[in-house]
Amino acid sequence: MALHISPAFFKLLPELRYEPTPRRIRAQLGGNTVVDSTSAVLAYEPRRVTPIYAVPAGDIAAELTFAAEPGHDPLADVPPEALMDPRYPFSAHTAPGQALDLHAGLHNLPGAGFRPDDPDLAGYVLLDFTAFDRWLEEDTTVEGHPRDPFHRVDARDSSRAVRVHLDGQLLAETRQPLLVYETMLPPRTYFLRQDVDWDVLDASLTRSVCPYKGTANYWSVAGHARGTDLAWSYEVVLPDSAQLKDRISFFDERTEVYVDDAKQEIDSLFRF
Repeated sequence: MALHISPAFFKLLPELRYEPTPRRIRAQLGGNTVVDSTSAVLAYEPRRVTPIYAVPAGDIAAELTFAAEPGHDPLADVPPEALMDPRYPFSAHTAPGQALDLHAGLHNLPGAGFRPDDPDLAGYVLLDFTAFDRWLEEDTTVEGHPRDPFHRVDARDSSRAVRVHLDGQLLAETRQPLLVYETMLPPRTYFLRQDVDWDVLDASLTRSVCPYKGTANYWSVAGHARGTDLAWSYEVVLPDSAQLKDRISFFDERTEVYVDDAKQEIDSLFRF
């Protein structure tokens, strides 16, 4: 029988997974390199959908000590059914192992390391991406979190008619959509700015960083329960996503979307 790939992929999510990377991985603190490895792997703890850098302990220029037991288990704050994206903290570990503190010169990083109890990752330490000032793959800075080698983001110009509403109120309408297809997310429509009704949008203070696309600013629709941070634009785009510059998108999961006048049924593993 033929294998449907995505269901097979999702069956792996409860497992501790890893994938070696041939890239040189470095992490810096205060301008000093404290991680430098050509033997790194991308590790995925159970239920996590984005990878974490893991390197041999010998590639870390820091003292590693056992972390104190937390007064509150961060995993207790994660809904049991949730798939864990980067919104959930590194400290919410789903695999057996030992949390570690890192001490590098004047820098103390409580709980920034994790040594899993798995023979295939013996000698490796998973590292909290957010605990370090800067990460590099070769000489290129990595933003947000490590990139997943099994994750794609494809942008395609289209001539389909797309409109988006919130509780019946028209927010945007276009015949020149840029459709973005990203692994595990519903297709996103990116609108030209002139195709958006700016009278209903208020600028938000929220910012987010995507390692594939760039840094996003957000807008909200006032007076709507689902309108907070509903729209976004990548004001600073990464080279791979230059097409997104000056385009606006909306969370389809919280709106009504019509493509060629057909209402779309949105199937998403995540709720944003």
